[in-house]
Amino acid sequence: MSSPTTAARIRSIDVLRGLTILVMVFVNELAGVSGMPQWAKHMPGSADGMSFVDVVFPAFLFIVGMSIPFAIKNRLSKGDTMGKVVWHIVFRTLGLLVLGLFMVNAEGGYNEEKMLIPIPAWSLLFYLFVILIWKVYYSENKVYVYTMKGIGVAGLIALYFLYKGGENGDEGMKIHWWGILGLIGWAYFFAAIIYLLTKDKLIWMFTAIAACIVFYVLGKTPGLEGSFFSAHSGHAIHTSLVLCGLTLSTIFFGKRYGKWSFRAKYERALAYGLALAVAAFILHYFYPISKIGATPPWALYCSAICTVLYMIIYLIVDIKQQYKWTGFLQPAASNPLLTYIIPFIIGSAIWLSGVEVIPAAWKVGAAGVVWSIAFSFLVLGISYLLTKWKLRLQL
Repeated sequence: MSSPTTAARIRSIDVLRGLTILVMVFVNELAGVSGMPQWAKHMPGSADGMSFVDVVFPAFLFIVGMSIPFAIKNRLSKGDTMGKVVWHIVFRTLGLLVLGLFMVNAEGGYNEEKMLIPIPAWSLLFYLFVILIWKVYYSENKVYVYTMKGIGVAGLIALYFLYKGGENGDEGMKIHWWGILGLIGWAYFFAAIIYLLTKDKLIWMFTAIAACIVFYVLGKTPGLEGSFFSAHSGHAIHTSLVLCGLTLSTIFFGKRYGKWSFRAKYERALAYGLALAVAAFILHYFYPISKIGATPPWALYCSAICTVLYMIIYLIVDIKQQYKWTGFLQPAASNPLLTYIIPFIIGSAIWLSGVEVIPAAWKVGAAGVVWSIAFSFLVLGISYLLTKWKLRLQL
């Protein structure tokens, strides 16, 4: 198995990413299905527990962490300076924050009557401009490329000022919350910077994970309500999830540890996953398991689950070389941003048309589950075609 400094891609990481995106599309569609049991929905904020749905978002954060060493080392191997790498991290973070901000404001808080265009049309234009900005251009004509990106940037600015919110329509876009992509952006930023500082040393990564949990604990300490720690405790826990994935990636492929035997990697990975689960078990005595609350037990249990899941995938795909069955996941694995926004584009287009494309009977019970599965694979198919037609998005 080659190290991350030489490998173009690691199949097992791609498979985990593809599976995560596929399940994310499925659960997002399933959220609109009525008559589902609690285990098929997000647990409410007041509950102490989690469903499989509550593992999807942390799984994506985990896989973001697993990919960070490859992305950074790839840039350094191409001759980028540390300053350029940091700038790329900042630019990528800003992109995710912008995406999250626009998507959240398209979901609610708007005053459509005061806007010049319907909100679904506003959303479709937003996705068009996103594609223009973050599309991978294969043309060597830089004037054309920068013109397209410039149109996209100008379009987003225009949409920002077109947006009207509040009861009287006198408010603009607001940070109600950062949205899924925005939360990923913050967690990615802090974890990537921490990785640059830790320099592939596991002991410092473990320390960083512990520091995130201490940050959360301080935010929940009596007397610190409303403090900096309290306001950003969720970001700390989300960052810990990325760091957990980053740590597992380092155990398997890090420069210092990549030469370990398969057995040694598995023993250490298993010990790592067990340590995460034990830490979650202990912390559960003090804090609930809650995705909504972004609590340490939830994050650590999810990281333990992802660790075991990755170990299984790594064994099957990279060691046993049984990877032909994973081909259907390739679009989501190699083009995740496009795959993620396709359902939102479809939803906005249907909303704008005013036509009930999906029968109401398909949104209830078992029929809703079947539809959600079918829709997920439809999205994969569209992503495959668009990727084949060289429409690839990259932050």
